[in-house]
Amino acid sequence: MKGLITDKMNKVVKRLTSNAFIAVLSLALISLSLNGCAQESLSTHVYTSDTDGKAKHPALIEKQSTLIAKQTRLTEKQPVPGAKQSVSSTKQIAVGAERYSKYLHLLAGKRVSLVVNQSALVSTRNTSPSSTVELEKRQSSNSLATQLNTINTSQRNQHLLDALLQRSINVVSIMSPEHGFRGDKGAGEKVDSNIDAKTGLPIHSLYGATKKPTTEMLEGIDVIVFDIQDVGVRFYTYLSTLHYVLEAAFARNIDVIVLDRPNPNGRYVDGPVLQSEFSSFIGMHPIPVLHGMTLGELAQMIVGEGWLGIDASSYDNAKLTVVPVGDYKRTAHYSLPVAPSPNLPNDLSIKLYPTLCFFEGTDVSIGRGTDFPFQLIGHPFVEFGKSKILVNANSAAPHPKHENTLLNAHVFNYADSINLETFSPKPAIQEYTPINGLHIDTLIDAYSRFSEYNKEVNTSGGSEETFFTRPDFFDKLAGTDALRIQIQAGKTPAEIRQSWQKDLEKFREKRKAYLLYEDTD
Repeated sequence: MKGLITDKMNKVVKRLTSNAFIAVLSLALISLSLNGCAQESLSTHVYTSDTDGKAKHPALIEKQSTLIAKQTRLTEKQPVPGAKQSVSSTKQIAVGAERYSKYLHLLAGKRVSLVVNQSALVSTRNTSPSSTVELEKRQSSNSLATQLNTINTSQRNQHLLDALLQRSINVVSIMSPEHGFRGDKGAGEKVDSNIDAKTGLPIHSLYGATKKPTTEMLEGIDVIVFDIQDVGVRFYTYLSTLHYVLEAAFARNIDVIVLDRPNPNGRYVDGPVLQSEFSSFIGMHPIPVLHGMTLGELAQMIVGEGWLGIDASSYDNAKLTVVPVGDYKRTAHYSLPVAPSPNLPNDLSIKLYPTLCFFEGTDVSIGRGTDFPFQLIGHPFVEFGKSKILVNANSAAPHPKHENTLLNAHVFNYADSINLETFSPKPAIQEYTPINGLHIDTLIDAYSRFSEYNKEVNTSGGSEETFFTRPDFFDKLAGTDALRIQIQAGKTPAEIRQSWQKDLEKFREKRKAYLLYEDTD
């Protein structure tokens, strides 16, 4: 009997041991899976995109979605007057370049030239959606974070050039815009033509000796494919590059395919509409500062409105094809997988860019040559904040404003989600308020600070500081001299905004024919 009991106990122990082992193993696997998700979210760069979809188990996916939804509710922002609320969603989109079935047949047997830069990325996992809408990370570091994001991005994506060559498309040349094929040149820095070290293909610069493709560049080309990420602001020069590409191609019977990408500022239509006498490479078309359109939509508008510098008959010479973004809504938040240019390193800088870029025509620094490009405003003498930020030349800003000086700077943090403190030297000057779209108040406030500073130095016999150091450039950014004159005349933000409403309404009506996605109205 004792032996029988011992035998039964041994069997029970073995069964319990086996079950315990299975339970521990299951817990370990679940832990590894959860840790994998956690590691994916550790990146401190705002462009992190969970394209890989690490959590494949339905229960984990549901748990992840619940947490994201909960966080979305907690961080919900107040609506912006005149604009729809940004929509966050976990639904994946497919940028135009990833929708191969829509355009590869148009390239078969053709000699193809690509107009691309570092932003022309496609997913390496599959040919379906490669970007997800994700909550913004709340970090402003641009150094280690950028390096980590670059590693993550390179693992998840490949360049369109490589993707097309793998699919036996006959790519014969590359054309690169401002900042170059690799996107590593500073603003306004000349880009030289070169040879791509990886493929041996010639790279023709469209921001050097010429900004428009030449006859030599287009020799033997059948189709041009344009795929560059834009930020939705008229004076961001990739739109002007697109214009010149269309103009040169249509004049030479070359078809153009635009692979569309989302506009991260797409829910805003705001600012003065450009007047023809202020046309330049930083603004060529009668559209507002914030046009609320993608480059694909604008390409259709440029051709449809006859804005190209060619004969009317030349519009029939070639065909424009736009491959839209799949499952994209204009109001959805879109976090770019890679910086579109050196001084726009994260979502915050892209959000502030429409407003802060106007300071390029003034003596105010917007952070070029610092760790916070397009994320601060400052000046060596006029106080904008208590932060002391040193300006040094770097690869993104070879000759920054106020180089080798300390700025009295205000560094913006999450500009649309918190109220920013005031560092006003005078109670009469406004506080900084959250920035969304084009924020005229920030420009007026800065001009007031200079005025107050000059009043103080006048009483002490000091030297005044000039605000509009480059008035002509400021007017080109605005597309008119009216904005500068209104600021100098002491007009209120409401008065200034009201002055361009009629032109905005006309533009909104005109653009309807060219929209590919749900409008923001």
